[in-house]
Amino acid sequence: MASGGEAVARIAGGPAGWISVLIPAALFAWFAQFLGPVAGGSSALIGIEWVPSLGVRLEMLIDGLSLTFALLITGIGTLVTLYSIRYLGAHPEYPRFVLYLMIFMVGMLGLTLADNLIALFVFWEVTTISSYLLIGFNSDSAKSRRSALQALLLTGTGGLALLAGAVLLGTAAGTYSLSEIRSMEGAIRDHALYLPILILFLAGAFTKSAQFPFHFWLPNAMAAPTPVSAYLHSATMVKGGVYLMARMNPTLGGTEPWFWALVIAGGFTTVFASVLAIRQTDIKQILAYTTLMALGALTLFIGAGSSAAIKAAMLFLVVHSLYKAGLFLMIGIVDMQTGTREVAQLRGLARKMPITFFAGALAAISMAGIPPFVGFIGKEFLYDAGLEAETASLWITGTIFAASVLMFVAAGIAVARPFLGRLPEKFQEVTEGPMAMWLGPVILGAFSLFFGVFADVPEVWLVGPATQAVYGSAVEVDLYLFHGVNAAFILSLVTFGVGFVLYLLHGRLREMLARVISANPIKFDPGWDRSLDGLKALASWQTRYLQSGILQRYIFVTFATFALAVGATLYLKEAMNFGVDFEAEFDGLQFKHWAVLLFITAGALLTALTQSRMTAIASLGVVGIGVALIFIMFSAPDVAITQLLVETLVVVLVAVAMLKLPHLRPRTQERHRPIHAVLSVVVGVLTTLVLVAVLQTDLDLSLTAYFNETSWPEAYGRNVVNVILVDFRAVDTFGEIAVIVVAALSAYALLRGTRYGTIREETEPPRRDTTVIEDAPAPARVSPEESRP
Repeated sequence: MASGGEAVARIAGGPAGWISVLIPAALFAWFAQFLGPVAGGSSALIGIEWVPSLGVRLEMLIDGLSLTFALLITGIGTLVTLYSIRYLGAHPEYPRFVLYLMIFMVGMLGLTLADNLIALFVFWEVTTISSYLLIGFNSDSAKSRRSALQALLLTGTGGLALLAGAVLLGTAAGTYSLSEIRSMEGAIRDHALYLPILILFLAGAFTKSAQFPFHFWLPNAMAAPTPVSAYLHSATMVKGGVYLMARMNPTLGGTEPWFWALVIAGGFTTVFASVLAIRQTDIKQILAYTTLMALGALTLFIGAGSSAAIKAAMLFLVVHSLYKAGLFLMIGIVDMQTGTREVAQLRGLARKMPITFFAGALAAISMAGIPPFVGFIGKEFLYDAGLEAETASLWITGTIFAASVLMFVAAGIAVARPFLGRLPEKFQEVTEGPMAMWLGPVILGAFSLFFGVFADVPEVWLVGPATQAVYGSAVEVDLYLFHGVNAAFILSLVTFGVGFVLYLLHGRLREMLARVISANPIKFDPGWDRSLDGLKALASWQTRYLQSGILQRYIFVTFATFALAVGATLYLKEAMNFGVDFEAEFDGLQFKHWAVLLFITAGALLTALTQSRMTAIASLGVVGIGVALIFIMFSAPDVAITQLLVETLVVVLVAVAMLKLPHLRPRTQERHRPIHAVLSVVVGVLTTLVLVAVLQTDLDLSLTAYFNETSWPEAYGRNVVNVILVDFRAVDTFGEIAVIVVAALSAYALLRGTRYGTIREETEPPRRDTTVIEDAPAPARVSPEESRP
């Protein structure tokens, strides 16, 4: 039996729990010191050399945008880790959970603070991998494993696109520093690579922030524990894509492709996700789809690009982070205390859980956009920005109006429905959650109210500096709770009225949506499964064909791929326009050159036509000796000697190995392979063309000059080739020697192992399929299920 102290430590999460709270709290305090300087218009750049040879510095850029994200990540992270102490502290794998969460936090901080494109990508992938581990934390659950893999594959694919875009952008700009790239936005927009860069960056951002049609992975990520959901949806991973778009707005924004891609995708995602939110019955799923709505709205207004739109987006970023984290933490308490998150089963919980209800109500009121909460201010500014838009004003305003109405309904379903009304009999014994769990939602809800009443606080310290960083120049930010009766205020009143009516009818609305969605033949999540099944079927077919066990087929596919790749490259790069006078070149050949060429050709033809493997090996040796003669004629005796030694060793070793192999009966009928012959000619011609193309270019002789100048002073050797191999490439040469030794030992072991095979060959009757080894069919594959009796 565990002692009392051990039990308390286990329940409270032990040292891992409190360390996980102290780390983000300390980081929050450290970042808070930059609020004053950043609000004053300055920024900080802190960094060290990371990969100097590639010009990569690990630098942190602390400006309005990155500081806002850093404070949200660490501040909400502190409350989430405090919450998780009681939510998961007794779990036997809780220290592993803390480790994953800390890695996740570091990844998000690195992503939002990195001033180098390569460093940004590295931290981007850290968030991808750590979120995979967090979503699949309950590894015994098939649903968790599937959701984690889905998130990993989708966001990982987007990460690869981002890497390609970062490389192209660094190439176009001549630097990977984001600070330097931001100062040349006009040059990037006019660059020939702008459109590929834009597509690749948006592919990474859209998959990370789950924009349509990549939206379906985010609701499935609700398989993660509630603290992960609260953290992932409010301040971290899914906002990584939003951060990327906001950070790149001064560089890539302001163009027609940027505007329409973000406005259309963001607007559609906003309305689409809001409709699906009303369709759900699990409150956690409702909140997940409202996160999609928020991400769509942020994308929409970053794409709109005006100063009013950027200001509204940065304000809504803060608004959403506060209320969404509070709502997720609230429903986690309800789930833990009642055992369910289903809307139909939850009623009247306010009597038993008054503090949790209070915290959830604060967050829900802000989410619904009701004054005096900051959510109301955020909604007003979204309406203002939509109405002021010069292009697609009706689309922007209409989509945000529809989403705001449905968010009002979702807020009522998530909080009013579970906590108000008559308490069911089965919940009579329900009690309030522990303080460590409701403290976070209360603090976040209080900030939503505080920022609404004292709007100048987020204006000065958060929204203003962030807007300036995203817009690229100084922008006047004036947040207010009420600024008179205007079009935005009237839209807010209409939002409340329509939202209240739809909340009263949300049961019928859900049923209608269920019928419409069930009748829709396009279903993204099942489509994902079918896509994976198709990919597996393709891989299985490809494996059966390529991994057939027939060496001849392996070689054919390898050389066919080589011919296709090289031929396509030569054609696309127009590298076959040599401008070479071949007649003059041939006139310069002497008799000895023609003799060696004839010697090599004869060896190659004999290798291809002979039916004797021993003769073929000897003929290949003839080709190698001819190549050695070419080296000798062109004053490369060292290479010629190496070539002769290699050819001699190969012929001798293969001949000895063949003597150890069992004798095969001669073929009764030789099959001609015209396709193989054509492929051989094509590969030979392409190799020749590549060599001719290389010889027509200006060779970079800087390395040649370097080795010529330093071989004697530094390595005390006049034979440059030997000095390169033995001194300058000593480690590489040592590795090659090691490889040869391993290969020799393996060959020796195989040759010794043929004794048993030779004896068996002599004692057992010959098999019919041993006449032609390379044409033998692949062995049948038998699954484990088929092999069982």
